[in-house]
Amino acid sequence: MRERMYERPLYALPAISTLKLQAATHVCVCLAAFLVLITLANRAAAQEPSPSPSLPGDAYTIKANVDLVVLHATAQDRQDILVSGLTQNDFQVYEDGVRQPIKYFSHEDVPVTVGLVVDNSGSMRPKRHDVIAAAMAFARSSNPQDQMFVVNFNETVSLGLPGNIPFTDQMAQLQLALSRVAADGETALYDAIAVALDHLKTGDRDKKVLIVVSDGGDNASKHKLAEIMALSGQPGAIIYTVGIFDDQDPDQNPGVLKRLAKETGGQAFLPESLQEVTPICERIARDIRNQYTIAYVPTNRKRDGTHRVIQVKASSPGRGRLSIRTRTGYFAPSENQALPAEKVAQP
Repeated sequence: MRERMYERPLYALPAISTLKLQAATHVCVCLAAFLVLITLANRAAAQEPSPSPSLPGDAYTIKANVDLVVLHATAQDRQDILVSGLTQNDFQVYEDGVRQPIKYFSHEDVPVTVGLVVDNSGSMRPKRHDVIAAAMAFARSSNPQDQMFVVNFNETVSLGLPGNIPFTDQMAQLQLALSRVAADGETALYDAIAVALDHLKTGDRDKKVLIVVSDGGDNASKHKLAEIMALSGQPGAIIYTVGIFDDQDPDQNPGVLKRLAKETGGQAFLPESLQEVTPICERIARDIRNQYTIAYVPTNRKRDGTHRVIQVKASSPGRGRLSIRTRTGYFAPSENQALPAEKVAQP
């Protein structure tokens, strides 16, 4: 309709007086100016960075593009009983001996990404039933919103879940994933941990954990222990280890399991019998659900790639000094390393 109106010849317009023509012209000029302002405003809005799409859980996270060190700490008393109810003022954080101001603190049962790394070498064959039962007990004791995956290994390493299911919270899928590989062959523990740490990065939970069930020996990996310790030293993953040993196995290495757990803030368990494995896995689940989250911006702002030693202390009236378990350190970013966007769980 508008195009037809403009196509009408000028002489077809109704005649108007000079005064009316001036008034009409004034209105048109004002309207044109208004349209110009609207156009400029729209262009300015188009140049503003559009907000990133909201992701599930965004309402429960703090995101900051800074050198933020995030710690997950477990507090225990002298009887090794988990201690809850502590406040930020009960904790002191030190980096290389220098006390650090705490920027964020919480004690919430937040969902985690969990990898179950299970030894399926020949020496584990008589223990498989108990190991699977213990892993399932862990899953049932965990937060229902946890996302889990399985890494099975002997001399080869494979993900237990189907390729189109990276994580699951379904017990039936988890049981099937744990049962897919027959126990046979040699042990590629280091390769399995490398695969698990890599897959752990793809999870979208703020806290990430590995549960490693093995005898600690390795006789088939391409990776070396030094590489695995460097990978596990990256902030983010807590590793719990459960050592199940065979007296006739010459490759057993409990020292490796202890070291992996200590340096990442987890815990190593060396049960004397298979009957202890299920209660241990249930205890690990409780441990994960009762951790404190502490974050700080280091006072040492040098981006020099050096290793920084972390120590966390806490005390509570009536309980004296507590035992705090968290990661023992981290590597500072280097000058040419991009800063990651850290996420800290927030209630």
